[in-house]
Amino acid sequence: MRVLVVEDDDSIASFISRGLKEAGFAVDVSNNGNDGLARAQTAEYDAAVVDLMLPGRDGLSVVGELRRTGVTTPVLVLTARRSVEDRVRGLEAGADDYLIKPFAFAELLARVQALIRRSTGTPEATELTLGDLTLNRLTRRVARAGREIELRPREFALLELLLRHGGRVVSKTMILSHVWGYDFDPGSNVVDVLVFRLRDKIDRGFDVQLLHTVRGVGYVLKLA
Repeated sequence: MRVLVVEDDDSIASFISRGLKEAGFAVDVSNNGNDGLARAQTAEYDAAVVDLMLPGRDGLSVVGELRRTGVTTPVLVLTARRSVEDRVRGLEAGADDYLIKPFAFAELLARVQALIRRSTGTPEATELTLGDLTLNRLTRRVARAGREIELRPREFALLELLLRHGGRVVSKTMILSHVWGYDFDPGSNVVDVLVFRLRDKIDRGFDVQLLHTVRGVGYVLKLA
C-alpha cells in the first residue's frame, strides 16, 4: 500500500511518514501543494493525507484539482481549523475525510485504512493466508504452521504485497514502488536482498517452498 503525505511542517510530516512506514505502508512526502498535486496526478496512490495550509497551492485547491482531473485517490484532509464551515468546505472540495490537529497517530492510521477499504468497495481482510502461512494486518503477526516468524517492516510489507496478489507475479518495479516509494535506486539490488531475507524466514525448514522467482519478471507466492 502506498500513501502520499502533503504537509509543509517537517516535524508533522516526519511523524506521519514514520508511523505509516512502521504500519507497513510505502510513503512519499511532499512539502508544498504544487509538488503534491503533480505527484498525485502522475503516480498511483492508495490514499493521500493533505494539509490545508500549504505553500504554493493550498490543500483545498489540491483536492479540487485532483477531482476535476478525474483522480479518485481517497484524501484525508488535515487542518488546525475547527469550525464546521471549514470541514464542510473541505468535503465539498472532494475530500473523503477530515482530521483536526493535533491528532493521535492511531486515529490517522485507522482513518487512512478505512478510506482504502471504502475505495476498494470491499472490506479489507484482517488476515491473509496461503497454505499454512498467515499474516495478520492488525497484530502484525506472521506465522507458518503455527510457528511465529519475526519480520522487519519492509519484509512485512513485501509479504503483504505478495499475499494480496494471490499467486500472481509481482514485478521488481512494483515492489520498489510499494515498499520503498520514491526513495530507491532502480539500479540497486535491494529487492533481491529483501526477497532473499524473506524467503529465508518463511521457507527455510519447510518441505513446501512458497516464495518463487520468475526469472526476468519478478516474484510470486504460491503453493506449487
